[in-house]
Amino acid sequence: MKRLLLLLSVLLLVLFFVQTKTEASSSFKELPIKQETDQWSVELSEAKNEKEFASPKKGEYKIYSVEIKNIGKEAATTDVQLFRDDPNSITKYSLFGCPEEKCEKQSEGSKALADSLNDGSPLKFKHIMLADKVSELEVEIIWSQKGQEGRNLKQTFKFTEDSLNQ
Repeated sequence: MKRLLLLLSVLLLVLFFVQTKTEASSSFKELPIKQETDQWSVELSEAKNEKEFASPKKGEYKIYSVEIKNIGKEAATTDVQLFRDDPNSITKYSLFGCPEEKCEKQSEGSKALADSLNDGSPLKFKHIMLADKVSELEVEIIWSQKGQEGRNLKQTFKFTEDSLNQ
């Protein structure tokens, strides 16, 4: 009986250790990962090492890039937000803030971004740091189509732990 309890305790301890280690060190395993709809193409890939940016640090964070293309109808306005999860919260955290002076000009920027995407120029986030504990990257695109400017549309692209390893 004592052997059975000891064996069961050791087994539970090993399972707990393996699960904790799995949650602490995740990364996207096959890059690039591309998701498409009729309107948008979003590609997550490994960032190129550039001297002016931080390098990945094993066990702490990895560096990615995201490229967004308009492959559908022309947009009148476009806004893009990137969010990450936190293992201890149901709240998603934005990867980028909006400096006070630029928040007021956001509608002008969304028109310029739409024009650039309509011309075939992709929107590139070349250097995104994600902690190893992050298991989801969410790209949210809100736009309006030309001729229907008063009605916003939204699509969300999720790169989740299904795409993660370890």
